[in-house]
Order: sequence, then structure tokens, then C-alpha cells
Amino acid sequence: MAIRRAEARGAANFGWLDSRHSFSFGQYFDPAHMGFGPLRVINEDRVAPGGGFPTHPHRDMEIVSYVLEGALEHKDSLGTGSVIRPGDVQRMTAGTGVTHSEYNASRTEPVHFLQIWILPEQEGLAPGYEQKRFEPQEKRGRLRLVASRDGRDGSVKIHRDVDLYATLLSRGESLTHELAPGRAAWVQLMRGEIVVNGEALEPGDGVAVSDPDELRLEGLIEAEALVFDMAM
Repeated sequence: MAIRRAEARGAANFGWLDSRHSFSFGQYFDPAHMGFGPLRVINEDRVAPGGGFPTHPHRDMEIVSYVLEGALEHKDSLGTGSVIRPGDVQRMTAGTGVTHSEYNASRTEPVHFLQIWILPEQEGLAPGYEQKRFEPQEKRGRLRLVASRDGRDGSVKIHRDVDLYATLLSRGESLTHELAPGRAAWVQLMRGEIVVNGEALEPGDGVAVSDPDELRLEGLIEAEALVFDMAM
């Protein structure tokens, strides 16, 4: 296992945006942290009230947004307009090219979210958008599939062999997850404290798991985490 501690991440602060980068992004470049398998970007963003990302382009990337607090307003060149709130998972396939904007939907409260980029299985896909909601009870004490290659179990569909799970763990709650041969996992802790295969994680920590065939998570302090199960 390899742990990526929160305090070791890249950082960018523009006043309206406070961002932490698990992997190289923008002006932050670290050749030792360019991604993990098909997982290319995990940015933990906090956007001030009224702030946001003006319209900008993307291509050939699967982009997943997961809101922790507040509300994120999304508009894109596909004609999509939506507000993403805690419990919602948004997937945008940039494909041949798409432009979009993301703004804090509130003038009084900040928005806190993860922006995740996954390399697609091929270039030149048709752009697309999907958004689904997953209630807390679906994630309590278990791994709830929220994104997958085939969109099974009501998850959003991403164009890569990656199963993305979300979980909520209270103190003493634990779960296990089997990793099939040829697959690896990345666990990103968003809040609270957990133990992953014997290693304690704090908010913002991530861990790459590539050797054990079993992943074990145990809650220490009320926690929310994402688990990426990926073909390598």
C-alpha cells in the first residue's frame, strides 16, 4: 500500500477557490504523483459563495463530481443545466469536446466537492451527461456502487473499467471488499477517520492498494469515503 497524505497534496488558492490536488494538476507538477492506473485527477475543491469556474473546455476525459457540502451549479454545451447537492453524483463524458461552467449555487454558503478525472477507454467518444442521487442509507455501513462501466445497480455509467463506490462508516463499523486478479484500489477519505488494511487515514488522505486481494475498511470517527476498484 502507498498512502498519499492530505498535507502532501498540491495546493492552489485563488481566494474564491481553495483546491487540493492528490495528483499533478494545473501548475502543480509532481512526476511521482501523476495518477493511479486510469485515475488521473482527484481535486478537493472549496468554492466561496458566488465564486466558480467560468466556461472552459474539456475533451477525452470522464469527469465525476461528488458534492460534500453546499450546492454546485453546472451548465454545459450539451444544453444541460443542473444543481448538484450532497448525495448526487454527476458524470460528464468530455469525449470529442464539451464546454461547461461550475459555480457555487449559493451567495452565502461555500460549496465543498471532489472533482475526479478518469481516462476513458478510447478517445473520440460522444459527449454525454448523467446525474443520479444516492441517499445516505444506501451507503451506511456498506459500499454503494455509484459509477461503473456498465451502469449496473443504478450507478452512473463511465467509459472505463472502474467501479466507484461510496460508503459511510460510523465508529466500529467495518466492511471488506475483494479485489479480483489484475485489479487495484484507491481509497479517498473525505471526512472522519478510518483504518484501511491496518493503516489509519485522516480527511483528505488517499491510499493505493495493489497487492492484497482483500480491502478492509473500519470506521474510527463518522466517515465518508470513496473506493475505486480498477482494472490495471
